[in-house]
This record gives sequence, structure tokens and C-alpha cells, in this order.
Amino acid sequence: MTPPGRHDAAARLIGACVLSLALALSAQDVAQARSRLSDRPPLPAMGPSLRKAVAFATTEQPGTIVIRKNEKALYLVTRQGQALRYQISVGRDGFGWTGVVKVGAKTEWPQWRPPREMRARQPDLPELVPSGPYNPLGARALYLLRDGHDTLYRIHGTNDPSGVGFDGTSGCFRLTNTDVIDLFKRVPIGTKVVVQ
Repeated sequence: MTPPGRHDAAARLIGACVLSLALALSAQDVAQARSRLSDRPPLPAMGPSLRKAVAFATTEQPGTIVIRKNEKALYLVTRQGQALRYQISVGRDGFGWTGVVKVGAKTEWPQWRPPREMRARQPDLPELVPSGPYNPLGARALYLLRDGHDTLYRIHGTNDPSGVGFDGTSGCFRLTNTDVIDLFKRVPIGTKVVVQ
């Protein structure tokens, strides 16, 4: 028969062993998780806000988006004579377009399916880039429709804040992630978009 003091000591010793084993496994799990996270690229920066309120002469109604490609600017008309101006990138030579379209859909952290024509020009592009912070469409996308049909053009963000302010897209309009999140909140589906 074991004396009561020895039984309690044995139980405490077993408990301490189980606890130290659990803590060791937990530390190992944490180290493995850290290792997996360090293998991923850092999360992209949201980029600066390049938005400012400006005087803006237009006959368009408040709530309309006016894109002036030659200025590399997107204007959201806020009231008569006033707009929010966002700096953007526009289509490079051969990829610019004009016309009147509407915002047909909006997506947070969109997935990207490069169009067949784009993949033909750049065969190394994947068929699909899943949604998330590493997607080249950035934090938000507004899908532009003409007469109810997808134009395949978007107003979207970018994970490369230096990728704003020049002719470099395949016809889409690119803002910093910070600015596209702001625009996304202000613009409902059905918004008129005038591309000049």
C-alpha cells in the first residue's frame, strides 16, 4: 500500500509531465505556424490616399463618375461644381477606350480571371487568381457594364501603390487600395461612369 503523501507527489509529477509535454507541443506548433507565415510574402501595403476635393465643372449629376484619361484622374461628382478627384492609372497605348457605362457589380477582395485575349498575349498568366490580399485587382473592384453586358473593364485597387498615375493597364482604371476602398463605399451599383 502506498502512503498518501507519495500518491499525491506521484499525481503532481504526472500532471507536471503532461503539462510540460502540452506546452512543448504548443511551442512546437507555434514555431511551425511562424515558419509557414514567414514563407509567405508580406501583406501588401494599402497605399496612400491620393484623393482630394476639387472644383469641377460638369453637367453630370452628383454621384456620377467621370474619368479623364488624359489627366489620369477619376472624379466623383459630389455636388454642382465640386468633385472628389482620385489619381488613377489608365490603359496603355492601344488599350484606351471611351464611352458611358454603369457600375454593374462590386466586390471586396475580388478574384481575377484574366480574359482569354490577355492570356493569349501573356501565356504565363494563370486562368484564375483567387480572391485575397495577393490578388492584382487589390482590395475592391467595380465591374463596368455597357447595356447590361460586362465590358471586362474594372475600376479596381492595386497591391503596388507605385502602380498608380501612369498609362499601364489593359483598359482598367487602377487606384491605390486606400482610395478604391473609399470610392467603393461611396458608389452604389447602377452608378453612371463617363470615360473621356
